[in-house]
Amino acid sequence: MDFTVIDVETANPNLASICQVGIAVFRAGVLHESWSSLVNPHDYFHPMNVSVHGIDESMITSAPSWAEVYPDVLKFVTGQIVASHMPFDRTATLRACQRAGLNHFDCTWLDTARVARRAWSEFSRSGYGLKSLSSTFGITFEHHDALEDARAAGEILLRAIADTGCSAADWCTLVNLPLSPALKPTEGLTVMQDGALAGNTVVFTGALSIPRREACELAAANGCEVGAGVTKHTTLLVVGDQDISRLAGKNKSSKQLKAEELIAKGQKIRILGESDFQAMLQTV
Repeated sequence: MDFTVIDVETANPNLASICQVGIAVFRAGVLHESWSSLVNPHDYFHPMNVSVHGIDESMITSAPSWAEVYPDVLKFVTGQIVASHMPFDRTATLRACQRAGLNHFDCTWLDTARVARRAWSEFSRSGYGLKSLSSTFGITFEHHDALEDARAAGEILLRAIADTGCSAADWCTLVNLPLSPALKPTEGLTVMQDGALAGNTVVFTGALSIPRREACELAAANGCEVGAGVTKHTTLLVVGDQDISRLAGKNKSSKQLKAEELIAKGQKIRILGESDFQAMLQTV
């Protein structure tokens, strides 16, 4: 019943641009301690991200950098089971540490979305987002506040522990159990339904460091369906690293522009650089 949950918000599509970190510590099945801090990413703030979490540049001018909050974070995570909902927060902390020349955390990671998909059959295919699960279980929280998201993910893990009788340590192994046979929604690509990114539809744009076909196969192997263009079904847009810097300016691809248009209308699309995407696949 002992574990720690971490959640972060970022200033722009680069996962290293952490602008808020929240930590919720659970001991003996209850919230024992919590901590959060704004973070100065020393990077630009993209309007898309600001519209999600409400943090802008004016709010972080006197905030500590990631290197400065790092010792405080280590106190909570070192040697612990550290949970996050989906792999994005884990990868963001990795990328922020790499940017700052710091070692990533010495801990055991646990993805609470993967727990939910195995603890409750009704969420094995869909509905395992943090907001959806919290609504189902009557967990009230302010979405996209890092500390509130961390607390909500912790409450979901507690519910899974109570309903299954499996401890947080048990779940560190159980999340690796297969869910079902693979599906083949598109010719030539096998989408693994128990992949860490299952439920996402990814689109690639810009110049990638690997052949486009190889990128599609990597995505499918981790659970993503792959789309040719940005549509109402798209949830991830992966942009070549050469091109993602253009997100701060006007020279964007048609796919980037379409994604931003849909985001502005309320569609949930996460934009990632290719190196962030590959780093995430290596951590899961």
